[in-house]
Amino acid sequence: MEAITIYGIKTCGSVQKARKYLESKNLPHEFVDWKTTPLDSSFLEWLIGEVGIEVLLNTKGATYKKLGLKERALSPAQKQQIMLEYPLLIKRPVITYKPSSTSVMQVIVGFDESRLAEVFG
Repeated sequence: MEAITIYGIKTCGSVQKARKYLESKNLPHEFVDWKTTPLDSSFLEWLIGEVGIEVLLNTKGATYKKLGLKERALSPAQKQQIMLEYPLLIKRPVITYKPSSTSVMQVIVGFDESRLAEVFG
């Protein structure tokens, strides 16, 4: 396994669990905090292409509710723009990794310990 990166915010419980899991397996990884590192539009487009905008958009979070997005009928392009402006709308953590057997980057969205065990052991 190579090139593991966790994206999110350091105070998020799910991000903390994912980081702790990787550390317990002695798997080196990079952490990108969206509060200090702006989200890149091309990266967001890639993520949407990989997992879909509905998987990425965190409709249960405080930011979604605070912005009143439930009451608005947003197009996919509008959702993408709002996620760029408010990266806390993205379900966390986002984990990218490249298995040794392929050169294709893979993505996991959200903390799912059984999925992490399946991928990382």
